[in-house]
Amino acid sequence: MVRSEALLADEYFQVKRHGDVAVVIPSPEVEQLPESLMQPAAAMLLSPLKEDPPSNLIVDLAGVRYFGSAFITLLLRLHLISKNQGSELILSGVNSRIRELLKTTALDTIWALYETRQEALEALTGSD
Repeated sequence: MVRSEALLADEYFQVKRHGDVAVVIPSPEVEQLPESLMQPAAAMLLSPLKEDPPSNLIVDLAGVRYFGSAFITLLLRLHLISKNQGSELILSGVNSRIRELLKTTALDTIWALYETRQEALEALTGSD
């Protein structure tokens, strides 16, 4: 049985809006998402962000312990969409294992990293 793309996106990602800031929240299950399903899930996630672009984007990784190259590709796509729209992508909830992966790949140099979603929101909105 093939799951629909919309179901995939809903099962593995939530998008919450805080004013003009969109927060993408991957579920812990994204770690087990087969690479063959990452592309359709990513397409469904990215579609509404292209249609109604946020001023800035936070990817909250608090529930994710680790990820591989398919998820890095998703982050790079989100980064490209953000840059093309003149907005910024930042990461929150980054644990030490993911932080090390980002450092090894030098991706920690293109994204600001925050301990919590709240800190990231405050940095983007300039409020408490």
